[in-house]
Amino acid sequence: MKIITVADTHIKSGSIVKQLPGKLVGLIKDADLVIHAGDFVTKQAYDELCGICRLEAVHGNMDEESLKALLPERKVIEIEGRRIGIVHEAALSLQDTTGAWYMAKEMDVDIMVFGHIHKPVIEGDDTFLICPGSPTAPRLSEPSAIELVIEDGTILGKVITLEGKRCGALESIGNFDKKL
Repeated sequence: MKIITVADTHIKSGSIVKQLPGKLVGLIKDADLVIHAGDFVTKQAYDELCGICRLEAVHGNMDEESLKALLPERKVIEIEGRRIGIVHEAALSLQDTTGAWYMAKEMDVDIMVFGHIHKPVIEGDDTFLICPGSPTAPRLSEPSAIELVIEDGTILGKVITLEGKRCGALESIGNFDKKL
């Protein structure tokens, strides 16, 4: 099964399909399942995504109240015998995923998909932490999503780098050669 994980799309108005990178829209349409780890922002964005793919999702801290009422804060699904936890806020820091490890243990999952930090993460051996980053508002990274493939109980994952605006901090790295 091919799963595309995404989070932190932060679509404040208009069409989510028109504002996401084209490559990601194609991957979403071709996936067996899409997992969104919160921060759609608008119910319109959620509804539109539901119309083009099989979607499992939780709400994020920036989502409208109508989405918070509709979607859970945490969710566990099972795919091919593997338990997948979905939550928006698991790790509160770009550098420290300790909280996400504890949450994965608490939820008794093989894969913990989370958002909030806007930077892609794939960590683990027996249990995996997956943060797809953000396709529209990355932090210390390029725009991204993560593709997971689960076959016969084996889990493979890869970060997919997308076109679009990169983190401003990465843009400023090239400016260090300027004189002070």
